[in-house]
Formats: sequence, structure tokens, C-alpha cells
Amino acid sequence: MSKSIEDIANMELNYEAFKELAKKQDLSVYEKIGFPDAYRQGFENIIFEDIRNKADLLNSTQKVVLDIGSGCSELSQMMKDICKQNQHELIMSDSEEMLSFHKDENFITKVPGLFPKTIGDIKGLFSQVDIIICYSVFHYIFLDTNVWEFIDKSLSLLSSGGQFLIGDIPNISKRKRFFSSEQGIKFHQDFIQDNNSIPDVKYNLIEAGKIDDSIIYAIMQRANLAGFDAYLLPQNVQLPMANRRDDILIRKP
Repeated sequence: MSKSIEDIANMELNYEAFKELAKKQDLSVYEKIGFPDAYRQGFENIIFEDIRNKADLLNSTQKVVLDIGSGCSELSQMMKDICKQNQHELIMSDSEEMLSFHKDENFITKVPGLFPKTIGDIKGLFSQVDIIICYSVFHYIFLDTNVWEFIDKSLSLLSSGGQFLIGDIPNISKRKRFFSSEQGIKFHQDFIQDNNSIPDVKYNLIEAGKIDDSIIYAIMQRANLAGFDAYLLPQNVQLPMANRRDDILIRKP
């Protein structure tokens, strides 16, 4: 493990920690957003295609797009490229440190700070945002903010027909199901190169700070009861953590 990866692994990643990672000169763009290179390098094109397939309004024109937790990897550049190409208005929400990686352009509005605390800075956009993307950051929002405030305020921004994709959610329940399966055991054995090893999977535990099935389905039910349609979607199987992560797509009828 490289020193930079070791440093990241030992950090309690949250909004403030990511501000510090953004400043580190010795980190790759993937490490700055909390991933080892092996989990993102060469995969971000697949990730973006998966996002476009689910939040397919990105493929239309002249929409308002809110990207929560934009980061600084190629994925954020792909988002900027499609918004420029399709004449979308792009609102980038992240820390000043992360947003500094993106040059000012006339179709981009930068909103520095921790969403949804910054929602007052997105003036006049209640019921006006067509697409909200929150990819690979919900588990930090879950720890840093009131998750229901985040969901409710995000939903309040959606326009009629709008789409809200919460992607790449680590689900501890899904992880346990996977590593209890034959396929998961083999995956574990291949990874550690020990054909006799069995993954240590424990149930009936209090796991503070972890997202499980109850949170996933509560988010969907919260959206449904507020008048939105919510769907639990699988990730592209080519992605390295598809067997442990979930995507939620919420649509406003």
C-alpha cells in the first residue's frame, strides 16, 4: 500500500477530510476523492455511461443539472462535457477546494459548501432542477448531515419529470449477502489467494454509521410518500464494487 493510500485508509472521510485531500499535491485525482486508483482508473467511462443510462435526461438538451459532490476526477469532466454539448445549465456543489479544479465557464454555477446547507445559495431553483446527480458521496452525506433533510430538500428542487440519481451507495446488507454466497466466497478467496479462507460475515449487529437495507428502502419509501417514484437499480456488473453497492433513481411524475 502506498503512503498516500495508507493515509486515506486511516482517515475518517467526511466533508472536512475531503477538503484536505483536495489540497494534497501527492495524490492522484482518484485518491483526492477517496478511492485507490485501482477502483476508478479505467472505470469512469463505464460509470458515466451507467449514469447516463439511468438519468437519461442528460442525453436531452437545455436542462438544469445539479451535481452534488462534483469532485475532481475525469467523471466531473465528463459531466461538464455533456452539459456543454447539450446546452445544459450545470450547478456544481462541493467544497471550494474541490471546485477550484474546475475553470469558470458560462454554463457552470459553482456552489461551495456542504449540501443541503447551501440550498439557500441555489436561488430560484425550487421545482426547477431537471437532473440531480449524487454519485459516490451519499455515504458521507449520511454521516455529515441530517439524511432526511438532504432527501427532502433535494426532492423539493426537482422539476416535473425530473430525475434524482443517488449512485454508488455502499450497502452493508448487500455486502453480507454477497460474501455469504458461493460467488462471494470464491471472490474473497481469489482476492486473498487462499482457497481455504471463508469471509467473516456477522449478522445481528449494531453497525453505527453504516447504510443497510433499512436505509435504502426508507429513502425510497420517503420519496414515494412525498409523491415521487423511486427505483432500486443494479450497477453495471463491470464496475469493481457492483456486488456491494446500490443505485436509487427517483423521478417526479
